[in-house]
Amino acid sequence: MDLVTCVVDGGIAQVRLDRPDKLNALTLDTLHQLTALARRLGEDRSLRAVVIAGEGDAFCAGLDFATVLARPARVAASFVPSPWRGTNAFQEACWSWRRLPVPVIAAVHGHCLGGGLQIALAADFRVADPASTWSVLEGKWGLIPDMTGMRSLAELVGLETAKRLVMTAELIDGRRAHELGLVGALADDPVAEATAFARQLTGRSPDALAAAKRLFTRSWTASARRTFARERLEQALLLMARNTAIARRAAFEKSTPDFRPRARWP
Repeated sequence: MDLVTCVVDGGIAQVRLDRPDKLNALTLDTLHQLTALARRLGEDRSLRAVVIAGEGDAFCAGLDFATVLARPARVAASFVPSPWRGTNAFQEACWSWRRLPVPVIAAVHGHCLGGGLQIALAADFRVADPASTWSVLEGKWGLIPDMTGMRSLAELVGLETAKRLVMTAELIDGRRAHELGLVGALADDPVAEATAFARQLTGRSPDALAAAKRLFTRSWTASARRTFARERLEQALLLMARNTAIARRAAFEKSTPDFRPRARWP
């Protein structure tokens, strides 16, 4: 049974969560189909962009606990991470879209809750109906987001706001999600808006788009240790730089600094 559908037209893949009678609530089969589709699309060299949306009245209402927990052995197996990717089945259903070399746009209407929110956050861009509803719903059940949402939330809204959303499981609308930075654009017809944006991106070099996505993904997911090391190096170089001395002197004197040309970066 196809719980995720896809039609490619003009280099744009229209991906749909297709379980509308259950508000597209996620099952293990849905997760595996999402991952398989992302990998298949990654092999399509004519692909230029992806739009992910939900059929029916919602983007995704989160995990279908009744269905998923009915098979505890399968759930346990799905928690085991892949040794070469570092993600388990729950996480890869989201992060596989980050691995695609093309822009991925989530078009959100209705509910975007729990695991559904994490799928939306794994996209590169989000367009939402102002009346859509968003929540890191796991907190309501005494859980945490474990489908890569901890990383995505912190990237998009900062650490304090991410903690607030996770710990309170607060329900917010699309407008508030936009204010917080979860959503990049609002539209009464998110799919139409996302598709128009996808068409705009198809006019750009696919190599440049792939390079930009790769660089952003790798830099944003660097470990704290590596980030701190880079921070120390950059600061040390600045402390020894002549232009820093000029800026510091100008700040004390309240004068206009006359910077020297920058040294060529090795």
